[in-house]
Amino acid sequence: MKTTLNWEKGTFKSTYKIYSENILVGKLKEISFSQSTDGELNGKFYSFKTKGFFKQVTQIIDSENGSKIGKITYNSRMTKARIEYADRVTNLKYNNAWNTKWSLFDSEGVQIFYQGSSTRGRIEFDTQNDLLALTGLFIPNYYRQMKFAVYTSVFTAVFIPIFIAVLI
Repeated sequence: MKTTLNWEKGTFKSTYKIYSENILVGKLKEISFSQSTDGELNGKFYSFKTKGFFKQVTQIIDSENGSKIGKITYNSRMTKARIEYADRVTNLKYNNAWNTKWSLFDSEGVQIFYQGSSTRGRIEFDTQNDLLALTGLFIPNYYRQMKFAVYTSVFTAVFIPIFIAVLI
């Protein structure tokens, strides 16, 4: 049976709200000033904790007992990711050039389809897997944050010296 979830996030908000037939069934919330995100879907709670500087890895934690249950590794171009959990490997890839469609797949094929923008979207899957559904929403958000940080750094490095030179 196909399941469809919808999600929304305000433009400057830090929380994704996930709905099933207009009923709130989950959230994915970034924790300010940390590299952590808490997620909940259908009563199951997870935390995503990112570590590292140049080669970042995100640990997936079962929030109920605090145990590490998986990890996410990213490629340098921010277009793919590898999710390892429960002795399984699942991959994320974007399905179009605008990064508005992506999917999670493993050796058996596509498991979960996503479509959306930075403020709303849809998740479709045949087999219920709350951890993967949240993880597939977490990764594109992580990539958006990293791109914003890079653009901000470049802007600061390029334009601040120009402004200072003009003012002096």
